[in-house]
Amino acid sequence: MAGNDTHLIVSFFLVGIPGLENFHCWFGIPVCLLFALTLLGNCIIIATVKLEPSLHQPMYFFLCILATNDMCLTCSISPKMLGIFWFDAHWIDFDACVTQMFFIHTLCIMESAILVAMAFDRFVAICIPLHYASILTTPMVIKIGLAGLSRAILMTMPCPFLVKRLLYNTKFVIHHAYCEHMAVVKMASGNIQVNRIYGIFIALSVTTFDLGLIITSYIKILQAVFRLSSQNARSKALGTCVAHVCTILAFYTPALFTFLTHRFGKNVPPSIHIIFAILYLLVSPAVNPLVYGAKTKQIRDRVVSLFCSPKQKF
Repeated sequence: MAGNDTHLIVSFFLVGIPGLENFHCWFGIPVCLLFALTLLGNCIIIATVKLEPSLHQPMYFFLCILATNDMCLTCSISPKMLGIFWFDAHWIDFDACVTQMFFIHTLCIMESAILVAMAFDRFVAICIPLHYASILTTPMVIKIGLAGLSRAILMTMPCPFLVKRLLYNTKFVIHHAYCEHMAVVKMASGNIQVNRIYGIFIALSVTTFDLGLIITSYIKILQAVFRLSSQNARSKALGTCVAHVCTILAFYTPALFTFLTHRFGKNVPPSIHIIFAILYLLVSPAVNPLVYGAKTKQIRDRVVSLFCSPKQKF
């Protein structure tokens, strides 16, 4: 188990779901289904937007960015998780663990940034519709996407270095299904206060800042909507926001539960915490295409025509 590297331990043992090891084969079924649904649903969303000229709008470009991010996030954890649940492949190399941790947290921060961008898109479309085309141009959408990705990378970049500076020489069993930052840090023998503080700072700063922007956008949106004289116009304006609101709830609700129980829920069984941590990363990417497919008429109609009219050419 030892090497010449500073951390000494060269691999970790991922338990999976502590206390429920006998049921791992059954947990693998929903994980596999969610993985497959995420890949299929998001590929359909991206292909639909690409092939339908009427969907070449900022709102759907952001949706494609979200779909790509969701697939990357799911691919970063599902294969290894299925290996644990179905093939008892519990061991993971130290560097592979740190790499997985980096991608998971980077993509989660990126997901939050995309939700902010989509809220801004709805704000501009509803509150200042006459300037929508001039504000949210394709180059601006690209800049917003790159800004979100840059922020995510820069905020997560210190984590691998902070983890690698620690000494791991006795504990190597991670009571988790994937390499989550604090779960890995707790294996260290030295002082982990810096890691704890940095982890809390990132989680709180991203959540409060992004949620603050989203809430502010929707307050402005509601104010603009209720100023409309027509009930039909109000319903139509709010209808364009329903899918986005569902996506926000699907992402932030389990995220907040996971964050709070991981740090303050000492009485919460570890198995419950791990299950919610898994749901946090797997459910939202799988649900998003279904939500947007059901709530967005243009996407729904195009997908229906794709499967119901096989002779139709794009």
